[in-house]
Amino acid sequence: MSSRGVLREFPPLPGHAPHEDPVKRAFRMVRGDWLHVTIFSAFVNVLMLTGPLYMLQVYDRVLASRSMQTLVAVSLIALAAFMLQGALDAFRLKLLSRIGAKIDRELSPLAGRAVVTLPLMGAKPGAPQQPIRDLDALRGFLGSLGPTALIDMPFMPLFLAACFLLHPLLGWLTVAGGVVILALTWLTDRKSAGPTRAVMTSGAERTTIAESGRRNAEAIRALGMTTAFSARHQKAHDGHVRDGLTLSDAASGIGAYAKVVRFGLQSAVLGLGAWLVVRGELSPGAMIAASILTSRAMAPIELAVAHWKSFVAARQGYQRLKSIASHLQQQDKAIDLPRPHKSLQVSEATIAAPGSQRVIVQGVTFQLQAGQAVGLVGPSGSGKSTLARGLVGVWPLVGGAVRLDGARLDQWHPEQLGRALGYLPQDVELFDGTVAENIARLDPAMTSEAVLKAAAAAGAHDMIVGLANGYDTVIGERGTALSGGQRQRIALARALYGDPFLVVLDEPNASLDNDGDEALTEAIRGVKARGGICVVVTHRPSGLAAVDLVGVMALGQLQAFGPRDEVLQKMMRRPMPAQTMKTGKPLTTVGGTGGQP
Repeated sequence: MSSRGVLREFPPLPGHAPHEDPVKRAFRMVRGDWLHVTIFSAFVNVLMLTGPLYMLQVYDRVLASRSMQTLVAVSLIALAAFMLQGALDAFRLKLLSRIGAKIDRELSPLAGRAVVTLPLMGAKPGAPQQPIRDLDALRGFLGSLGPTALIDMPFMPLFLAACFLLHPLLGWLTVAGGVVILALTWLTDRKSAGPTRAVMTSGAERTTIAESGRRNAEAIRALGMTTAFSARHQKAHDGHVRDGLTLSDAASGIGAYAKVVRFGLQSAVLGLGAWLVVRGELSPGAMIAASILTSRAMAPIELAVAHWKSFVAARQGYQRLKSIASHLQQQDKAIDLPRPHKSLQVSEATIAAPGSQRVIVQGVTFQLQAGQAVGLVGPSGSGKSTLARGLVGVWPLVGGAVRLDGARLDQWHPEQLGRALGYLPQDVELFDGTVAENIARLDPAMTSEAVLKAAAAAGAHDMIVGLANGYDTVIGERGTALSGGQRQRIALARALYGDPFLVVLDEPNASLDNDGDEALTEAIRGVKARGGICVVVTHRPSGLAAVDLVGVMALGQLQAFGPRDEVLQKMMRRPMPAQTMKTGKPLTTVGGTGGQP
């Protein structure tokens, strides 16, 4: 299965076309809101002419006529216009915040899907959380003043035209200043793009280290590693701070120059206006109005520069979300196939870790029919767990194929395939929630009957009802409230939930006592009795009690496969060579990402 096959992990969102780009769809859904924002912005920008017009009337009409009635009238009109402008401006800011919330609500499933998909593509630590941070950056920018600067920029010609109406020289001076500020804005974009990516990367690395410390807090404390770990975290933190300073220097420094240019331009307009007033080509009121118009014309550019860091982060986040969406769209092309019930076929399966072409398992071939169970044995590092991951499709095949009822795993709809699979990984991971929720695979539509049936099949019912709140016991993150054996029994029940056809158990008895071993044996027999297939990876002989076949793994290859007693007797008569038990020998690398028949 290629990396694109691994991406087929989730169904399309309800109510949406399966092949539609979710990012484009999200922004298309708010087109009406953007239209409203644009309309409000048009009125706000027109009303921003109130100040210059008021100054023009006061200087040229009120002072010349000394009419208090005129002053009161124009003041009341200006007050009403300012109040309306404030109301419209506040409303468009609220509307922008709601646009961000709508886009977030539409794209949050995409970010959630990426969290569990990117690790299967070989993403670097911390990368799976990047889509969530990208969505936060996008929503945060849309709820800030940054978008108002971009929306107001198209209305700059309105203020420039007013300057030209007052006097052509004032208009051209304003245009020249605008060109300088736009050049500074472009330079800000060029200089801040790289530092913004660096901040994202170093932030992800710091988060990864902090998360590893949280997960391994007990070992760090018990082994006296606190100082060493703190030093490693401090190094990552210092790198993130340095990247942040670089970004701040790139954006803030140029932003300060842009502000100086705007202030200087405003003073230059006043100076030019005074010269025109002395020459009799301009009135004093028009001089003051021109200064205000120039300031207003340049304000969107200055505001854009001030919010450039958040704009760049939002733009890069948008591009990354689109890239992720284009990959995840591949998953929706799978067709619903009938639930498997006949066979498992493994043909020349060659498996590498996600993001790597170094082969761990090579050329494995075997076949199982409904009602059979096989035990995979072999030394540590022989590839047993890797083969188990390949059988359920969580690690990619770089050659060969795994088929259920003749169909490759990547031909199945992922949700449908998941319901037909049961998987107990070697490192048991449970979720913060109740025992019932964990057994039911977090299914909100779970039924008590299905949960009880899975628990009974795993022989875990008596153990569960003995907990403080039975099936409603909250087990905490990763099941920390339970012992290792209890976690393994609950994870086994989760693997058996819904009577899956193929059940793959990786070291399912590693933490079990004698009662747990007996329950595991009965669980395997139960899978066989109902016509399922069970693959058991084990180091303990008790794990083979209910299997029909045994496969011997060594150096990433299947060395022997056949009836259990026959294979075990051959192993006793002719033990594997000592070098076969060693690990770390590099295997043949298979190029390419396909290779499936």
